[in-house]
Amino acid sequence: MNSKTNTVFDCNIIHLRRIHNRAGNITPVENNIHVPFDVKRIYYLYDIPGGESRAAHGHKQLEQFIVAASGSFDLTIDDGINKKTVQLNRPYMGLHVKPGIWRDISNFSSGAICLVLASMLYTEEDYLRDYTAFKQYKNL
Repeated sequence: MNSKTNTVFDCNIIHLRRIHNRAGNITPVENNIHVPFDVKRIYYLYDIPGGESRAAHGHKQLEQFIVAASGSFDLTIDDGINKKTVQLNRPYMGLHVKPGIWRDISNFSSGAICLVLASMLYTEEDYLRDYTAFKQYKNL
């Protein structure tokens, strides 16, 4: 499936392994084992003021695995026809966002950290920052 035909139904929640012990928990994340792509870039969003949203863009080729490393937030994904909102609030669960999907992140809790594992290095040419241009890219 290519990015122009991906839908919100191609984006899945992935449960990561949790290793418990009395000193705390650890969740390992490995390329092509726990996430379905090679991770080329990692970044995180934090100190987001209440009521603000982030993202509001799409990608032509980039895949992302988005995790609430701390706190919670809502992730709305949109394929130009269907929309789905997922609340991420567990550090051992993440949403795999396929290319060709518009995403918007909102309702950050106090102290929330949004961890993003990305399949590509940053390239501005991959971004679809205007919703009308996104729908044109999707041929809608």
